[in-house]
Amino acid sequence: MDEIEYKLYIDDVIRRVETARLKVSEHHIVKIVAVSKYSTADEIQRLYHIGQRAFGENKVQDLKAKAKELEDLPIEWHFIGNLQKNKINNLLDINPSLFQALDSLELAHELQKRLLAKEMTLDCLLQINSAKEASKHGVMPEDAVKIYTQIINECPNINLKGVMSIGAHSEDKAVVRKSFETTHEIFTQLPNASICSMGMSGDFELAIECGSNMVRLGSIMFNK
Repeated sequence: MDEIEYKLYIDDVIRRVETARLKVSEHHIVKIVAVSKYSTADEIQRLYHIGQRAFGENKVQDLKAKAKELEDLPIEWHFIGNLQKNKINNLLDINPSLFQALDSLELAHELQKRLLAKEMTLDCLLQINSAKEASKHGVMPEDAVKIYTQIINECPNINLKGVMSIGAHSEDKAVVRKSFETTHEIFTQLPNASICSMGMSGDFELAIECGSNMVRLGSIMFNK
């Protein structure tokens, strides 16, 4: 599609986000993070030029390559993937705006060590496995508040900003809704939490209706 068609297409995605957020409240603001893991630097640039500023990658090496290629643009990079301990230093060298997938107390302690050594801080979200699915990373819902508080107390170089979760892998909308409601309920209990990141291309409207204020949209933003 040409540039005008593409902008109209993205405007329609934004309209869907707006419609969902207004069901919550006219004061409810939702941020879109465009997940560019299957997209090229040129495709990111195209979306940037029609107004998108926050982009997410789930592999450290891909984030590093794209951040370098697009270093002339003031992009807000989010790392949304599982972080292996041997990749922590590489991630910190990139210094993303937000690490969305802090999925254990053990990883938090390792991250704290490296941040301290580099005299850095990092904004993070605690990932919650709200549907308790073996295929997903994250802390169990019943442990989330305790672990969140522990990280605040034990890892001063980590700035916890809230929570992230992935909706239940189910065709049953009620099951998916329940997983989002579980995460949002935890979010409301956390001290000074401002970000509740839930919802992807297939379920973002439901996630917003359940209280999400940040959605991670991949295929729908790049029209793949």
